[in-house]
Amino acid sequence: MRKILIFVTLLFSSSLFADDWESLLDPELSKFEIWMGVPHATVVGLPEGTYQSDNVHKGTPMGLDNDVKGVFTIVEEGDELILRVSGEIYGGITTLEDYANYHLRMKVRWGEKKWEPRLNAKRDSGLLYNCYGEHGKFWQVWKACMEFQIQETDFGDFIPLGGVKAFVRGKNLEKRQLYDPEAEEYVNAYYVTKSHDAEKPYGEWNQLDLYVIGNDAVHVVNGEIVMVIEDATKQDGTPLVSGQIQLQSEAAEIDYKDIELKNIDAFPPAIAEKVRFRSDSN
Repeated sequence: MRKILIFVTLLFSSSLFADDWESLLDPELSKFEIWMGVPHATVVGLPEGTYQSDNVHKGTPMGLDNDVKGVFTIVEEGDELILRVSGEIYGGITTLEDYANYHLRMKVRWGEKKWEPRLNAKRDSGLLYNCYGEHGKFWQVWKACMEFQIQETDFGDFIPLGGVKAFVRGKNLEKRQLYDPEAEEYVNAYYVTKSHDAEKPYGEWNQLDLYVIGNDAVHVVNGEIVMVIEDATKQDGTPLVSGQIQLQSEAAEIDYKDIELKNIDAFPPAIAEKVRFRSDSN
């Protein structure tokens, strides 16, 4: 019965139509603001007096509207707009608007450049969602939020930042947790590894889809469900049901394109029929 109701709701919802997709990219990045964190000591060409450190998690961030190195830029390839993130300085590009109950989709591929302090680490970025509060809550860079991890071999992992809490069906491992769609138990999430790897080889475009309904979310990588998050709450315990969207600069060059969002009323049938929520048993 639940699946039938979801299908009927979506059938008569205008959100089914393609022209309801909102593109978040334009040449001026007019739908975003940029916050820059603490530059590593190796970054050159910064204004005199800029605080720099070997520990980019602490210190004085560069702050809002201060992307002097052009870490976040729009480039054109043919008729496509691409958001290029150099990764040279930790930072975040953040939507001006808050969003709730939505399907967000985008494509992403890695570039070549890597920077300190992650020269010898995996290429890293992230899709942060339901972001709220002040910039710099986490590591002087990002807001309190939920994270759809974008890191080499780790696409789709879940990380709550800045005091956010949530539950994931799965089990505790030695250093992390694992999402297991067949598990009967839930873990109080702190870093949850995806159920399986659906990432494409280096240099290829990956399709990411994020579904958010209330304070539940589903991560999809190249068409495969890899993570389900339930009952997310803010640090004060209130449900985390909306917020801004951020994309990270985290010491690796990365490209984003076709960033689009539309409102939905429920998880679509293709998702709902494959995912078990705790509320399904109520």
